[in-house]
Amino acid sequence: MSDLPSPVDLAIPAFVLLIAAEMLVARVRDRSRYCPRDTLTSLMLGFGSTIAGVLSGGLVLALAMWVHQFRLFDIGWHWGWFVLAFVLDDLAYYGFHRAAHRVRWFWASHVIHHSSQHYNLSTALRQTWTGFFSLAFIFRLPLFLIGFPPAMVFFVAGLNLVYQFWIHTEAIGRMPHWFEAVMNTPSHHRVHHATNARYLDRNYAGVFIVWDRMFGTFEGEREDEPPRYGIVHNLPDFSVVRAAFHEWVGIARDVWTAPNWHARLRYLFAPPGWSHDGSRDTSESIKARWQAGRDVV
Repeated sequence: MSDLPSPVDLAIPAFVLLIAAEMLVARVRDRSRYCPRDTLTSLMLGFGSTIAGVLSGGLVLALAMWVHQFRLFDIGWHWGWFVLAFVLDDLAYYGFHRAAHRVRWFWASHVIHHSSQHYNLSTALRQTWTGFFSLAFIFRLPLFLIGFPPAMVFFVAGLNLVYQFWIHTEAIGRMPHWFEAVMNTPSHHRVHHATNARYLDRNYAGVFIVWDRMFGTFEGEREDEPPRYGIVHNLPDFSVVRAAFHEWVGIARDVWTAPNWHARLRYLFAPPGWSHDGSRDTSESIKARWQAGRDVV
């Protein structure tokens, strides 16, 4: 079973066809949903992420195998274990995704995915080039320690990533209520990609939105407040290199100029936007200012 296929590799032709179909729909419904230069940047970032994954994949596998030798249980290949691995891997993804928005070190790697001001299927291809460097893989290590075989975990993680592709669209409104209650959907994920104060740091789910409902991070999309996409301070151009590395450059600059070691560590591990003199906005300060305005009204 160690030769399980890569779900992402198998899905690539479908990704291409669906992006092309969505582009045709956008030409009829709303041409602003696609920007050629933005889409090209997304495609290049996706290609770069694939290369980075190939280069670091062997190291991640070696680490997974090393941790797996200390496993607590011997878990076999029955289909039921695949189901459990899929659910637990999605919970691990929720933990990673939440940390990726709340810890600047992880955000520096994840911000690439949020850097587009458009929201379409090509946006899903904006994946990190520096995930190995940021140690994002540590969130899955407990699964290997429990006893799930690395090949099984990598397989279900691939299924998770394939699922998340289709939710990056404005072409689909809302799904049936029962589906919206349990699963992550385009509506829920539009909220996650939005920079509106109401929507910041919400809906971290990969596949199951129930994690957000359980841990208090759920926010529903509102018809009276359309999402605005991108990041708080949007990039000035379509540079692939800038999109991939700008936050790492910002961290290096802040650590170099920080007044003391406490500030240096905070610039690494505090929430994005933290500054030693309070001159910048975090998601908390943005939401607090928005809430204060609502209270005044």
